[in-house]
Amino acid sequence: MRVAIAEDSALLRAGMARLLADEGIEVVASLADAVNVLDVVKETCPHVVIMDVRMPPTHTDEGIRAAVDIQRLDGGPAVLLLSQYVEHTYAQQLVRNARGGTGYLLKQRIGDFAEFLEALQRVGKGETVLDPDLFRQFVGSPREKRAAELLTPREHQVLELMSTGLTNMGIVNRLNISERAVEKHVTAILGKLRIPNSGESHRRVLAVLDYLRGIDRLTADENR
Repeated sequence: MRVAIAEDSALLRAGMARLLADEGIEVVASLADAVNVLDVVKETCPHVVIMDVRMPPTHTDEGIRAAVDIQRLDGGPAVLLLSQYVEHTYAQQLVRNARGGTGYLLKQRIGDFAEFLEALQRVGKGETVLDPDLFRQFVGSPREKRAAELLTPREHQVLELMSTGLTNMGIVNRLNISERAVEKHVTAILGKLRIPNSGESHRRVLAVLDYLRGIDRLTADENR
């Protein structure tokens, strides 16, 4: 795997490069800002770009804007965004524009390098990977409470794993249950929450995010 890193923290950037190199992953570019990242990507052709959301000069949304530009490239690399905080809007924007592997993780995940490496590899394979905290931030919200009323405890577990981008087989491995059981749970969840069924993993993730974001499909249906 070939990766490019765009991260303004020199220490974090160097640490990631060293750890990735130890795993046999080639770091083809290391950038402190997002100004020239698109040109560098075109020149070095990485498989994955690891990008901070907030980059110089304004430290606002340079990273997400660069990520969206990268996603528009024909045959371009996968993108793994890193953020200090859960920023649902940025994650949703990233998934909506996904044409290949895409990921959004909190920087604290790098502390567990095995977990970070797994996410990087999944993104490199074309999967969608979202930080579990993107789901957990909605715990206690009206929409999450509505989901809890409709779903069984096991279905709620499966919904959380769906929101991180896991495939059915990935959920099988996490929960140690049969593939048939997962299929039944997923079908039940999609039906109960009025989430459109799709074979594309990032579309399934986006549907879950839309639901938790507060789209009132269920309430509207019930009021008819």
